[in-house]
Amino acid sequence: MRVEELKLLVIDALEDIKAEDITVLDVKEMTDVTDYMIIATGKSTRQVKALATQVSMQAKAAGVPPLGMEGENVGEWALVDLGDVIAHILTPQMRTTYNLEKLWSVEEKTDQVLAED
Repeated sequence: MRVEELKLLVIDALEDIKAEDITVLDVKEMTDVTDYMIIATGKSTRQVKALATQVSMQAKAAGVPPLGMEGENVGEWALVDLGDVIAHILTPQMRTTYNLEKLWSVEEKTDQVLAED
């Protein structure tokens, strides 16, 4: 399965059970670990668990078994590692706390001249 197809599969799986605020981060230029990080919010720990399970099941059905899953037992935060795509599913509080979008963003480069002493 191509990376773009896998990305769409994850988004569809999240949308199927009403994930909120789905954000796709293209991190190809920042890391060799993955191409895309998909971040989504679940309204409750129960929904976070269900979303992680849905992503995992849909990926397995498409022939892409997860390389790993973490956090789905607790439900405040879950990660589904599909290799080229990693899904992070968090409760609203955890999403605010971890702020993954900011962590993986690239600030605009500005031309700055350092003053010489």
